[in-house]
Amino acid sequence: MPPRSLARAVVGFAALLRRNSLPITPLQTVDGVRTLDHLDLGDRAELQRGLRAVFVTRPEEVAIFDRCFETFWRARSEADAVAEALAGPGLPEAYGQEPAIESEGARRERLALEGWGEAAEEDEAGEPLGVPAASELEAIAARDFSTFSADQLDELLRLTVQIARRLARRVSRRRRPVRRRGRIDLRRTLRANLTRGEIIELRYRQRKRRKVRLVLLCDVSGSMDLYSRFLLQFLFALQHVFARVETFTFSVRLTRVTDVLRARSYREVLRRLQEVRDWSGGTKIGESLAEFNRAWSHLVDRRTIVIVLSDGWDTGDPDVLATELLRIKRRAGRVIWLNPLLGNPSYEPLTRGMAAALPLVDHFAAAHNLAALRDLADRLHL
Repeated sequence: MPPRSLARAVVGFAALLRRNSLPITPLQTVDGVRTLDHLDLGDRAELQRGLRAVFVTRPEEVAIFDRCFETFWRARSEADAVAEALAGPGLPEAYGQEPAIESEGARRERLALEGWGEAAEEDEAGEPLGVPAASELEAIAARDFSTFSADQLDELLRLTVQIARRLARRVSRRRRPVRRRGRIDLRRTLRANLTRGEIIELRYRQRKRRKVRLVLLCDVSGSMDLYSRFLLQFLFALQHVFARVETFTFSVRLTRVTDVLRARSYREVLRRLQEVRDWSGGTKIGESLAEFNRAWSHLVDRRTIVIVLSDGWDTGDPDVLATELLRIKRRAGRVIWLNPLLGNPSYEPLTRGMAAALPLVDHFAAAHNLAALRDLADRLHL
């Protein structure tokens, strides 16, 4: 089995463990992939012991792990094993190619993903959004994206649309004079009535809406497989509620997907995203930012907020990443970096890419659940 395919299989195995109630974190998944370098992959028992040491933290989890291991790593074709356990959209590598034969589990996942667009169309038609009770909503918002199953994606899309609309309503702290309503402007009221014996004419002010452009750069490399499907639906929602937004995906190259995400249904978005040829590939953040600066620098000015969604795992030169991000920072009004791994309390941004980027970022935050995306509302100002 090629190294990349085996690494993807470990990611799929971790997803299967999560669906069987083991609290597998993204960092554990990364450690599981790294463990392959130290194991005799021809020895099934050694592979089982090595992965058990990474994924099992309590004695009662051993039986669940062993059962999942026997199910996932039993003798069958690699394609079937990975497809059944992976929870991602599994986009083809090239546009126009016929997808590989799906297992039953992968087929159910694909159908669930295609249903997102239909739910969004119903919401746009004016029907009220079906939302859970407040306690259930908070519980869903606090859950890590990597723990959700396919049958929960519809509800997640609805909540994501609500969060995107909240971000779009975000207004600046500055206020402008208005004739009626708003908050009383004490200073203008006093000035208008200096020559009068009593205050008889009030002046008002209200928040001034400032036109802000968003430029979104989303990492869709293999290390982001656990989160890219949820972040992608977040970008889809933002594209439909913000008037001025440009969206790009990157892995080893940069792809503009603004027009793709403007499609009416999410099913159409998924079909057109087949054009992203390096989906779930390697990661060259610096080179991708360099390509953005060469071809799309005119999109960034002092009225622009640039948001990078990435875990910071970069196989390129960190100096290139720092240089290109600095060029963006000098033009942009604000640079925000959202990292899904930051939601883990034990995470430290020690990778070369993340260490190079941190000094150049105005705000560094998590993007592992709905609550983290909701908190972004407090940062969308200049």
